[in-house]
Amino acid sequence: MAEARAISGKDLRDMFVAATGWLEKSAADVDALNVFPVPDGDTGTNMLLTMRSSIEESYQAANSASGVARAIAKGALIGARGNSGVILSQIWNGMAQGLDEKDTMTGADLVTALLKASKTAYNGLSNPVEGTILTVIREAAEAAEKHAAEVSNDLISVMEATVDAARESVANTPTLLPVLKECGVVDAGGQGLYTILEGALHYLKGETEQLELRRPWMVASSIPLTTKVPQMVGAMDEVPYGYCTNFVIKGAEIDPDKLRKRLEKRGESVIVIGDDSAVRVHIHTLDPGEIMHYVNPLGTLHQINIRNMDEQYRDFLEMQKERMPGVDTAIVAVVAGEGLSQVFTSLGATIIVPGGQTMNPSTKDLLQAVEAVPSEKVIILPNNKNIVLTAEQVPSLTGKKINVVPTKTIPQGVAALLAFDYEADLETNAVSMYQAHSEVRSIEVTRAVRATRLGGLDIKKRQAIGFLDGDLVAVADKVDEVLNQALERVNPDEAEVVTIYYGADTKLAEAEQVAAAVRERYPQLQVEVVQGGQPHYNYIASVE
Repeated sequence: MAEARAISGKDLRDMFVAATGWLEKSAADVDALNVFPVPDGDTGTNMLLTMRSSIEESYQAANSASGVARAIAKGALIGARGNSGVILSQIWNGMAQGLDEKDTMTGADLVTALLKASKTAYNGLSNPVEGTILTVIREAAEAAEKHAAEVSNDLISVMEATVDAARESVANTPTLLPVLKECGVVDAGGQGLYTILEGALHYLKGETEQLELRRPWMVASSIPLTTKVPQMVGAMDEVPYGYCTNFVIKGAEIDPDKLRKRLEKRGESVIVIGDDSAVRVHIHTLDPGEIMHYVNPLGTLHQINIRNMDEQYRDFLEMQKERMPGVDTAIVAVVAGEGLSQVFTSLGATIIVPGGQTMNPSTKDLLQAVEAVPSEKVIILPNNKNIVLTAEQVPSLTGKKINVVPTKTIPQGVAALLAFDYEADLETNAVSMYQAHSEVRSIEVTRAVRATRLGGLDIKKRQAIGFLDGDLVAVADKVDEVLNQALERVNPDEAEVVTIYYGADTKLAEAEQVAAAVRERYPQLQVEVVQGGQPHYNYIASVE
């Protein structure tokens, strides 16, 4: 491949497969670049899952460069997760436009594709921010263009210039975004893109020893064979896609604790119970084949049960569909936590898409929910800042009339639902819900997953931290202290109602004590306590 002047569509697909494998090796490191020390550092994982969707779609395409590129762009759009995944899909969409009607890709074609990718990514955002993945793709494309014009338009040479510029651009992101400099990290999305481009270069240069060059997670049996998905920072107990895997191992001298710790690096929702002669294992993984291979030397396997969680999600939608009332305008809400799901359902949400922090649903997940509701008019409530952009991709993929109310928190979603009028039309409701969502203040309390300094606050690992409308405003050793600090920033004397949703790791008695303290401190406030069941966040509070 080192002498190639142009590559075919098949080679382009293999290059993307290799780049995806290279990203997979670093996705956990990209996750860890999250600015805020909260359990939602999932940029690397979101980009990896988006790339996987791209590759899967590419196998349905003709083997021209343009055909493969279009399929990659389509797969990325459908599989996009989080802001980083959506922007990545826009980059591949631009590349596909740049390779339109091309049977092969030369160095000059790559330059055209990169320039178009940069332009498309910028145009796809209403408020593009420098010091992010946008800067990296723009500066990489500009470097490629300059290199081709002044040095060489050889494909590998152009890609080398592209990768070098991407590396420098990523290193420079902290000078463009002060928050990155304060936290001592580079932009996660930019680092992810650089890693993808670097993997592509390795492929073009024939440096394939460390790369996966096969269709990396699918075989005829539909059991994934790729290496594990990197462990997500503070991941919630669900893998976005994959298989619920259960089995029993019978053997001699099995150490359940040791096995549990090792399996935790290979999947999520790990449960290992038993003794040194027989243990029962439950794990959610994208690669049950790899799990089977790992545990096989420990003994004999029995009662093996592997269920596709994609199919379970579709079944979940069908189950909800059967219970849906006939409505003129349906509401799709993204919610994590049994209690919060019940809250949204009771307030009129037609269908719930499981998701939130650390588990961003894909465009496909939201599209499936939209298509499942018995209405041609739909309002989507993302309820998370990292899901809004994904939700905004849905209208272009369906014939239904869609309106996205950009709720970034659970309290904003609740406020929007309360403003919904069953007798009003779609447009009127969208305007009312948009206005209502912006009038509530949101407080979120969790614990730091690492030590850092941010916003002038020194934060220790496991300390309680509080956010007000997405901004870090409080840190203390106790969660109730953080909640009170955040409330003080709201000016509670002008508020009337505080609703406290307590999380899965918080007991009702603790929540009641916190509420009682708030009532004592602010006797004019009406304070309500509701079981939210949300993961990771001890408390989510709305102030109205």
